[in-house]
Amino acid sequence: MMQDWNSYRESLMQRVGDFAEQSPGTVRGLVTMDNAPAKTGLLEPRIHELIALAVAITTRCDGCIAVHTKKAVEAGASLGEISEALSVAIALNAGAALTYSARVIETYQQLPGA
Repeated sequence: MMQDWNSYRESLMQRVGDFAEQSPGTVRGLVTMDNAPAKTGLLEPRIHELIALAVAITTRCDGCIAVHTKKAVEAGASLGEISEALSVAIALNAGAALTYSARVIETYQQLPGA
């Protein structure tokens, strides 16, 4: 096992609780932003969580992974659906790397004497 994600999530939420005591407005603001998209009712919660997981891996947020994997499963997401969402994120990251690689080539080509 690479990591005990259940223990990690529990510990993380305790530390977030500690932070919330010090800065309740910040945490309240984050919770407001986290809940805002669901208020439109246009996407079901399962889709919100699949998007959250795709973003979580692109931003390399372990806490997001721990929290949103659990929420995705609770919303009814299957391992196949989660894997497909992650595959989209992987493809976009690869595409972004290719796009930024073109920037490196262009930067090189603009150097004097290159």
